Amino acid sequence: MDTKLVMELRAMTGAGIVDCKNALVEADGDLQKASEELRKKGLAKAAKKGTRATKEGLVHAYIHGSGKLGVMVEVQCETDFVARTEQFQKFVHDIAMHIAAANPLYLTADEIPGEVLSKEKEIVMAEFEGSSKPQEVIEKIAEGKMSKYFEEVCLLNQRFVKDEDVTIEALLNQKIAVIGENMKIVRFVRFNLEAAGCCDDE
Repeated sequence: MDTKLVMELRAMTGAGIVDCKNALVEADGDLQKASEELRKKGLAKAAKKGTRATKEGLVHAYIHGSGKLGVMVEVQCETDFVARTEQFQKFVHDIAMHIAAANPLYLTADEIPGEVLSKEKEIVMAEFEGSSKPQEVIEKIAEGKMSKYFEEVCLLNQRFVKDEDVTIEALLNQKIAVIGENMKIVRFVRFNLEAAGCCDDE
């Protein structure tokens, strides 16, 4: 197996060298197909680890630019050994930087207060008043608009600012698969002294 191809696949997926070799053999050297299979396996591994207790981790502070924007985020893992690794710490830092740039309001959709959610649904449905569209079509469109809303305001639903092909939740699952421990983004807070323009140079 071409070593260059193996290393390219490893760079794309973050998977181990042996896993990359095996995936390329199974995919007959097709890089894209091998990448897709590794991602599927990674998500499956992450799902299995999802019930493990996370008692270690980091609280990381990120201050942007001139000091008028700051983020604190808590990310948990299973062991202190992993918490001290460069890979885990870089992931936590990336999440903090993403929060600074993307300004999520909630961690997940479950955290959105009922009255806020009801108001948003009301706004979405108001667009269809007097519409001749069938109800099932309206509901499908409304569902899409609500998904878009969750992607805007919920951290785990947002597209990662460094790679918009993946959501933060997908990125988290990829890291769980690669690192080999369950990990959770627990909470975050974002402080901003300026109304706009704080993240333009990031």
